[in-house]
Amino acid sequence: MRAAVFHHRHDVRVDDVAPPATVGPNEVLLRPFFCGICGTDLHEYAFGPIVIPTEPHALTGASAPQIFGHEFSARVVKLGADVTSVAVGDRVSVMPLITCGTCYYCRRGLNHLCVVMACTGLSWEGGGIAELVVVQERQVSVLPDAVSDVQGALIEPAAVAAYGVDRTGFGAGDTILITGAGPIGALSALYAHAAGASRIFVSEPNAKRRALIEGFGIAEVLDPMVQDVPEVVRGLTGGIGVDVAAECSGHQNGLTAALDSVRSAGTVSQVGLHVKPATIDPMALSNKDITLVGTWCYPVHDWPRIIALVASGRFPVEKVVSEIIDVENIVGDGFDRLLDPEGDAQKLLVRVGGEPS
Repeated sequence: MRAAVFHHRHDVRVDDVAPPATVGPNEVLLRPFFCGICGTDLHEYAFGPIVIPTEPHALTGASAPQIFGHEFSARVVKLGADVTSVAVGDRVSVMPLITCGTCYYCRRGLNHLCVVMACTGLSWEGGGIAELVVVQERQVSVLPDAVSDVQGALIEPAAVAAYGVDRTGFGAGDTILITGAGPIGALSALYAHAAGASRIFVSEPNAKRRALIEGFGIAEVLDPMVQDVPEVVRGLTGGIGVDVAAECSGHQNGLTAALDSVRSAGTVSQVGLHVKPATIDPMALSNKDITLVGTWCYPVHDWPRIIALVASGRFPVEKVVSEIIDVENIVGDGFDRLLDPEGDAQKLLVRVGGEPS
């Protein structure tokens, strides 16, 4: 079968590889429809291996070379002997985290903080950018008819965005600043709107990304290259600042702007992955009694809630997709374009090969 395989940095090949040999009793065999290219995948391509293990993973035994893909929708084609929650032919979205279930965090329902966590498409035998992949039954959620295969491939990044907003303590009627309008920032804006934000501000230096957010018609979009974001935000909120902020840029300037824009006793969540360490002035927190929280992935049980919100029409996740590309051109049309800071790519999905419904 064909699959996109990570070998080393700047070395991703679309290869013929052996299909999965077995399906365990609590596993399902899937034929993926669409798979997103995640920022984590991009970092692996540019700088890796980072998350992808070079020695056998403690939980799964996987190591590079690794089939990519952890944001995907698929159809069930075979069931393990003990699988009961899905049927052959079901369309599903995959929650890619694989956890031990026995460590300190797993026992407390914080599986996303599992001390030996693995991930389909990064530290598991297979990934979503392949014609076939095996996953655990507990990783799949059935898609209702109201959710398309494209939307199903976006549940994973949507869950990241939703968790980042939720971690701020955001409530209906609150004002929010989102710094960075990449896929997670854009999805955060859509989620905040669905959750009842009274006012949404988005700060983004890339003109094409600003245009995308403006097209949503839900946010006031700011250019941090020519505007003093905290000053503008305070001016538009009666001198107070926003109730909460979600930092999605992964850049020092985004974090600084978020901290300076939030009101006293407000909360900032750090969602974007910082490649370079960021510095924080402790007085910026204490002088305004600000809470700064980190986020990591999402609660592993959140898929049904996100799917239901998408199905309702209130969370139109498909709006962030700029293009669907062919798997054979994943490097040139995908990774290389996404690494261009002035490029026109926002969220790219890979058409893997499964027959969409």
